[in-house]
Amino acid sequence: MGLTPQSVNQLGGYKVQGKDDKKASKLRSDAKSLEDAGICALVLECIPMDLAKEITESISVPTIGIGAGPYCDGQILVLHDMMGLTQGHKPKFVKQYANIDKIIRNSVNNYISDVRNSLFPTEEYSFTSRKSDAK
Repeated sequence: MGLTPQSVNQLGGYKVQGKDDKKASKLRSDAKSLEDAGICALVLECIPMDLAKEITESISVPTIGIGAGPYCDGQILVLHDMMGLTQGHKPKFVKQYANIDKIIRNSVNNYISDVRNSLFPTEEYSFTSRKSDAK
């Protein structure tokens, strides 16, 4: 709950959710309703950390945060974001641990060049058939 990417256009874009009292109250109420309905965990996405803390402390199921601060029971980041594979908008809550986009681009360009210049595949990367020993 919070920022749901499938509803990003209805929410006005990639914006922090639950910043005002009315919306925060709705998220707290929804969390309690979901708990009462029997959920086993709750993902809190792109909400203020104090609201995430309140929700986490008010329900008995684990909360998993993505852009919801340090007070959730667990954390998640999208692999493509944390590895530097995402182009364009990078949310504030994303910590990039690597930039493998450049490595991948260079690798693909080198592969394309090797294929175009007949440098790959070579015999080293090819199979041969068995020769029969029969006379």
